[in-house]
Amino acid sequence: MAKKIVQVQKENAESGFDYRWHLAQSAVEVDTTELEFALMRTFEGFGRWQSECLASVCDLAATGPENALLHIIRMNDRPKTIKDLARLTNRDDVPNIQYSLRKLIGAGLVVRHGAGRSGVTYEVTEEGRRVTDDYGVLRRRLLLAEIASLPGFSDRLAEATRTLNVLSGLYEEISRVAATHRRA
Repeated sequence: MAKKIVQVQKENAESGFDYRWHLAQSAVEVDTTELEFALMRTFEGFGRWQSECLASVCDLAATGPENALLHIIRMNDRPKTIKDLARLTNRDDVPNIQYSLRKLIGAGLVVRHGAGRSGVTYEVTEEGRRVTDDYGVLRRRLLLAEIASLPGFSDRLAEATRTLNVLSGLYEEISRVAATHRRA
């Protein structure tokens, strides 16, 4: 580890950059912090992409998470409950999910079926089906064509997916530990 710290310090000195700060003192901390910043930038860029792609195929100003809900509701062409949506998106902010659902319903893209706490499901309308199909076409033309043009990138995506899934589990576990040992 000391060897890696010396290597990072040498690279920092050569590049003129100092990556060390209160979140990143060691080489592992620098690597982790750089990844976390990359995740934040990727999340924000992904959200903008989702919003712009959706705005290109329908007249709805939706956030990235709202767009994601629309596509997850459409996934496998079967209705979803709020519990399904929360689980599939790894979210626990049910009031925000409900707000997004009302927005999608108001836009005529999703319809609510049933009543009561456990009997409510959501599915896309015919307009929602058209919008998600058009979104898929535009996504293939813009994003997936770009990805296909990068040699070996598909393998890198598969590895990145495995890595992000592992990180998701780590962050979930350490958030439970942090919540368990939170100061009063």
